[in-house]
Amino acid sequence: MAQVNEPRRGDRVCPECGEVVSRREFVQRAAAAGLATAGGAWWLSNTARAAPTPQSAAETAVARLYNSLTTEQRQVICFPFDHPLRQRISANWAITEPTIGKFFTSEQQALIDEIFRGVTSEDGYERFLKQMDEDAGGFGRYHVAIFGEPGTGKFEFEMTGRHLTIRADGDSVEGAAFGGPIIYGHGTGDSEPGLPGNLFYYQTLKANELFQALDGKQREQALLPNAPRENDVAIQGPQGKFPGIALGELSPDQQALAEEVIRIVLAPYREEDVDEALQILKATQGLEKLHLAYYKTDDIGDDQVWDIWRLEGPYFVWHFRGAPHVHAYVNIGIV
Repeated sequence: MAQVNEPRRGDRVCPECGEVVSRREFVQRAAAAGLATAGGAWWLSNTARAAPTPQSAAETAVARLYNSLTTEQRQVICFPFDHPLRQRISANWAITEPTIGKFFTSEQQALIDEIFRGVTSEDGYERFLKQMDEDAGGFGRYHVAIFGEPGTGKFEFEMTGRHLTIRADGDSVEGAAFGGPIIYGHGTGDSEPGLPGNLFYYQTLKANELFQALDGKQREQALLPNAPRENDVAIQGPQGKFPGIALGELSPDQQALAEEVIRIVLAPYREEDVDEALQILKATQGLEKLHLAYYKTDDIGDDQVWDIWRLEGPYFVWHFRGAPHVHAYVNIGIV
């Protein structure tokens, strides 16, 4: 399981983008991503597709990128599959020193963009591109590594930088959604109530809609004083202790809202990775075993719109730290 390291501080860029995602827009986007429900529990009724394979769109682009590299480039960005770098994760780090914009040819940059597009939904791709531009100066400022050799066994592509880690592994990491732990975030709106212009604040609003649907006793269970470290996302398994209220204890209406929260956070990613995450939920008693916690820590503006919240179960962790801006750490896998 990946080692999670403390993120380091960096300068933030805070232009206001002002985007608002309505309920209608979300349903349209979710439907386009294959996530809309036709009745009943969406995570149960979803028709499973295979996890990503070496023949998936992103993975075939990884193979083409690898084959295009010069010997000198491979010495810098290519590593054995089990290299420790693949096990590290942080909200702000360079997995290799060179940047995409300065190290790769224009053709190779287009392949990296193809990989990036291949592991995201249409909305997710545009959202992440905007985040990269506002947080780091653009796609060209990020960093790439390839572990293993595509076509000869296990391999993984990884791109990292400020507030973003993505992976494409063709299911080389068996039982791990997204190829391993991932991160997303956005620095815009730092420490301002409502994080104006933040591309992921809509997720906090949806999570807090569920909090408002809880009764008094349920809120006491769900609302905790101090949040854990944002990078404390190790998989605990069935013997783990999970904070907050169990979703299995919620009413059907409340569970439906919980399902919407899960839909929203998964929607930026490609269908194959979403389906693999759902299959892990199904195989481990799914929604009933997840717990939801909100934290009084760092309530921006003291408005009781809880900026830090966490979904966690035996094989699922989604830690959303929305203060002073968004860092979300995701780890879903059967280990």
